[in-house]
Amino acid sequence: MPTFREMLAEAKANIREIEPVEAATEIAAGGAVVLDVREPDEYQQGALPNAVHIPRGTLETSIEGRVPNKDAHLVVYCAGGTRSAFAAQTLMQLGYTDVASVIGGFNRWKDEGRDWSAPRSLTAEQRNRYQRHLLLPEVGEAGQIKLLDAKVLMLGAGGLGSPAALYLAAAGVGTLGVIDMDVVDASNLQRQILHNTERVGERKVDSAKKTLTLMNPDINVVTYDVRLGADNILDIIDGYDVIVDGTDNFPTRYLVNDASLLKKIPVVHGSIFRFEGQVTVFNPYEGPCYRCMIPEPPPAEMAPSCAEAGVLGVLPGIIGSIQAIETIKILLELGDTLQGRLLAYDAMEQSFRTFKVHRDPKCPACGPDAGPIQIAEYDDLCMPHPVAPPAS
Repeated sequence: MPTFREMLAEAKANIREIEPVEAATEIAAGGAVVLDVREPDEYQQGALPNAVHIPRGTLETSIEGRVPNKDAHLVVYCAGGTRSAFAAQTLMQLGYTDVASVIGGFNRWKDEGRDWSAPRSLTAEQRNRYQRHLLLPEVGEAGQIKLLDAKVLMLGAGGLGSPAALYLAAAGVGTLGVIDMDVVDASNLQRQILHNTERVGERKVDSAKKTLTLMNPDINVVTYDVRLGADNILDIIDGYDVIVDGTDNFPTRYLVNDASLLKKIPVVHGSIFRFEGQVTVFNPYEGPCYRCMIPEPPPAEMAPSCAEAGVLGVLPGIIGSIQAIETIKILLELGDTLQGRLLAYDAMEQSFRTFKVHRDPKCPACGPDAGPIQIAEYDDLCMPHPVAPPAS
């Protein structure tokens, strides 16, 4: 049976080893994936900038999810160069074609005065709370930290805002802004699950904050108990990463559209009506905007409000949850969002349909020949009571 020294010598004979100065040069050239195979407590004390951390004990089961490209240039290090040598050998056996182990590892890198930092990490409580996210290679610790640093503004604490806010809070989105100037009414409780019977008569933003902070003490809930208008919208949305639009009237939607274009903030739009709902993503100047999709509001008689026509109570739970998914995808840059697509849901048929939505080259807001955007009130566009457009 071979000894440990013999196994290490064999591993080193089969891999490429590089000095820290060579590693620094290859990393600086760009394109290299820096892989730290030390234990979590070692990694938390300091690491190379932008290193991918996979402990040696889970390398075989985790590497293909974290680094799917087997032709990627991998610069692997541990504390002193031993574990990284075995890791490099394993990576080659798994089919990775361009792997190098750093001689002397992190200790020598640091002793030579090269750049390193103490990476930000989750607390033990956070690791337990978000462990199902941490198991997803597409999210992991870095993605969870990104969520904790994110700021999302909820337009409305009603039917759509309730499920979207609850799931974003549970997911660990660090700052949730909630704007709503209404009070909780008993008629809201059929669908607005942020609230409860004891809070009837309370301001909706106060009720929402209580529910969300009880859900997750990690997050900061910022409330705006005001009417969203031309005089305050730019100040309110400034600094947010994503806007979740749960508004229910055309004037506010056009106002939000124009302000989001000015601030270049993505909007995850949702609407509901009776048994139908729809979701899309408006990414300023990358995809269509709301005016591209609906240049003008329909006549008032063609768009009755939910208060007049009704809405199935569980419907906003489905649409709001999809809005939460799209928001997280935008924040983590995952998958394909609904930019340029309108997802329509029919509860009676239990069906989803997707329609393409293209940028309008003649759009007065985001078209190439559009003039300067003017933030103004649009109450004259349609009747004053809340309305929702048809779902398809």
